[in-house]
Amino acid sequence: MRVVSVVGNRPQFIKSAPLSVALREAGIDEVVLHTGQHWDAEMSQVFFDELAIPEPAHRLDLRTSDVAAMTGPIREIAAAEHPDWVLVYGDTNSTAAGARAAAGLAPVAHVEAGLRSFDLSMPEERNRIEVDKASALLLCPDERSSGQLASEGVTGRREVVGDVMADATRLFAPLARGRGPRVDEPYVALTIHRQANTEPEMLRAIAESLAGVDAAFVFPVHPRTQHVLESERIELPANVRALEPLGYLEMLDLVGRAHAVVTDSGGLQKEAYWLRVPCVTLRSTTEWVDTVAAGANRLASPGELAGALAAATFPADAPPLYGDGHAAERIAAALYA
Repeated sequence: MRVVSVVGNRPQFIKSAPLSVALREAGIDEVVLHTGQHWDAEMSQVFFDELAIPEPAHRLDLRTSDVAAMTGPIREIAAAEHPDWVLVYGDTNSTAAGARAAAGLAPVAHVEAGLRSFDLSMPEERNRIEVDKASALLLCPDERSSGQLASEGVTGRREVVGDVMADATRLFAPLARGRGPRVDEPYVALTIHRQANTEPEMLRAIAESLAGVDAAFVFPVHPRTQHVLESERIELPANVRALEPLGYLEMLDLVGRAHAVVTDSGGLQKEAYWLRVPCVTLRSTTEWVDTVAAGANRLASPGELAGALAAATFPADAPPLYGDGHAAERIAAALYA
């Protein structure tokens, strides 16, 4: 069996690491295609180096997030490789491009299928819906997401497998200890990168809200965010320590040692949960609703940040969420079924 795995950005590199191992152990020939949606070395190559992900057989190096620009080149490669499956991850524009490119060539298997924030203003939400409808195999992280697909009448085969990011956290958290930047005081780990939060007016409001919080923040700055900070001359307050983007192991260690996390990242909401660190999410909605229901994650606007952080705790009785850290093996088996 041959699988073309389409990856293009940081979360997908992380998700592909444990799955690549499971595919290899199951005797599945994986051809990795890197779209180049993230091309900065600290957002791309560092993950292949750190996590021992197989080097991509194909690097498009497109340096764009435009779905149409990615679709044609992905389709050409998929046609030449004759895969049994095209495997796509999550909710990015690379995900959507991979699913569109596979049409009529090979069935699509969607890792992280069925998630919904119910916020159609987010491009990620529109991508999730489109890709789920196009997928023959829907690899769901939990029963909730499988039920959501059933309620929408999505026709592909559903398999509840768990979350491959739980696999990555289980495997790599012990290796990450001591890898992060040194911080000599209690701190909050901060990340901001979503399109809505990097609009100049919103990013300025977030910076102002950080200044009103009695806490130290450690902020690995995403290239998109850095560009807006510089171009709009937005100053970060004195209690924010800005860093270059971190590798996965460095970031995992930073989060694991933090007093709390403030983020707009879907992946970081889950990693904080698995590492038992309270989280505040700077969004009005989340696809990872169970973290909120468990009391470990709070949604907040910039104006609500100080109060949300003051109240943030990790509940002692927080239930296990999104699988047992062995989703990759189940995905490999589902591809054979």
